[in-house]
Amino acid sequence: MSRLMLRCLGALRCLCATLLAIGLAAPAAAAPAAAAPLGLGQLMEALAASPHGTATFTEKKYISFLEQPVESSGTLRFVAPARLEKNTLKPTAESLVLDGAVLTLERGKRKQVLQLKDYPEIAGMIESIRATLAGDLRALEKVYRLSLQGTTARWTLLLEPLDPRVARMVTRIRMDGAQAEVRTVEIQQADGDYSVMTIEAMP
Repeated sequence: MSRLMLRCLGALRCLCATLLAIGLAAPAAAAPAAAAPLGLGQLMEALAASPHGTATFTEKKYISFLEQPVESSGTLRFVAPARLEKNTLKPTAESLVLDGAVLTLERGKRKQVLQLKDYPEIAGMIESIRATLAGDLRALEKVYRLSLQGTTARWTLLLEPLDPRVARMVTRIRMDGAQAEVRTVEIQQADGDYSVMTIEAMP
């Protein structure tokens, strides 16, 4: 697999988890009482109620052969029904856009356009992104084993891949939040590396 494709896969992992966070942070659904248990259905309802979302992010990637984490920051955006964007601003400007079945990566003067049909190994990841953004709990449960703990005041959501194609890239996604807002997203990769992203939803 090419270095470019590996970069795209890494960015897609972040898109999947972070765009879920954007949807869950949407204010369209009223948050229940802080002491009440939180159900997966409530989170999916909040997600489905938002036709688009924008957030800023700060991410730290912990890579086995580096002593210090690699830090980056930028913005993320979803435009219904099928456009996902990740724009990294620091330390190096980079743009990743998934529009329908076309993935475009731009960095500096370099631009690469990929057709997803040519890369079936990421099909499961893409479908999970779209199921998440649509608030389709049944479709999401076909790809991940979901576990939600806590109350609306403080909760943790774990996603563990059931689909072998997804498991080859990601072993676990953990989200921590409060009320209807996701605060952090941790992605554990199959190769042992992991990333921690702090998210702030934008109006």
